[in-house]
Amino acid sequence: MSLSSAAVAVDTQPHSPPSGFAYRIVGAAAFAHLLNDLIQALLPSIYPMLKTDFALSFAQIGWIALAYQITASLLQPWIGLYTDKHPKPYLLPAGMVVTLIGIGMLASAGSYPMLLVAACVVGVGSATFHPEASRVARMASGGRFGTAQSTFQVGGNTGSAIGPLLAAAIVVPFGQSAIAWFMLVALLAIWVLWRITGWTLRHAQAQGKSMARHHAQGLERPEVIRAMGVIAILMFAKFVYISAFTNYFTFYLIERFGTSVRESQLYLFVFLAAVALGTFAGGPVGDRIGRKAVIWVSFLGVAPFALALPHANLFWTAALAVVIGLVMSSAFAALVVYAQEAVPGRVGMVSGIMFGLMFGIAGMAAAGLGQLADIHGIVWVYQQCAYLPLLGLATAFLPKTASQRR
Repeated sequence: MSLSSAAVAVDTQPHSPPSGFAYRIVGAAAFAHLLNDLIQALLPSIYPMLKTDFALSFAQIGWIALAYQITASLLQPWIGLYTDKHPKPYLLPAGMVVTLIGIGMLASAGSYPMLLVAACVVGVGSATFHPEASRVARMASGGRFGTAQSTFQVGGNTGSAIGPLLAAAIVVPFGQSAIAWFMLVALLAIWVLWRITGWTLRHAQAQGKSMARHHAQGLERPEVIRAMGVIAILMFAKFVYISAFTNYFTFYLIERFGTSVRESQLYLFVFLAAVALGTFAGGPVGDRIGRKAVIWVSFLGVAPFALALPHANLFWTAALAVVIGLVMSSAFAALVVYAQEAVPGRVGMVSGIMFGLMFGIAGMAAAGLGQLADIHGIVWVYQQCAYLPLLGLATAFLPKTASQRR
């Protein structure tokens, strides 16, 4: 079933909760994630254009990324914690309305401070989306948590991959005002999320009772602290490295190989498509072989390719980027589900923390890597980032959850 047909079919579900994996609901949530992250991917895709139009430095580009991602990351855990106790299903379409406003502000911004404000508004919209949409995906999983989470996440990765292509086709040729066309994407997302909210209101109570049977005993408090510390290290390694690609891969290709802006965006699309495919594979594999096994392979398996990339020519740079995107992205669904199993009954809070960590680390990395690129050059930055996957050795310190012990 395609994601678009899933979106149309959301309200056709029967009023009794589905006995297993609710494909239409998970598919609709993934489609909404695609639309949301397509919009989010617009911002880094137009950094070269903004850098030229507003005469910005790499550091200023990094601050734009930080303004968006820190706004999103700081709000997400609090929204998730609040909605665990006080469910607010209509936050999904309401948050997308905020994103719609942010797109309009980005299209009409006439100064660098206005770009920062627009980035913050888009970040607020993203913060309201991820915890609640992740909760819906888990609610509709029928116990196949990894598969549901990876399906939901691959929608976002697919949107992130499509964003640069649309930016190259629409925004780069016609300028900043063409960003307003993405408001149509936001309107479609509002409609899909409104339909998902209707299903959630009808099935939340019954699904909650059904899913309670799958709740495992969580970790003890000291183990939770240790697990979250290790997860923070792994998230740092993963998203600092991924941030080097999503924010600066185009600049790296232009400086090192002399590619054009449009050609470099095509290479970015290939990398992001590989990330989407790897994310989709990681969840079902984790359901079968375990979360820790996927995490081990994701980090240590990618290390030799990461170390080779700064020394490769253009062809092999593209090939290695595909392998890195495939392998390293497989860990995120496993990390999210592992954290949800460690602290059962706090899906919104845990999802908010995980997505918040993702955005926060990526935002700080974008700013920090921009500063380093101004000082040492973007090629030097890629040479240093190649060692980050080795931090995956910290996986050895992850405690076993109840499901892993069984």
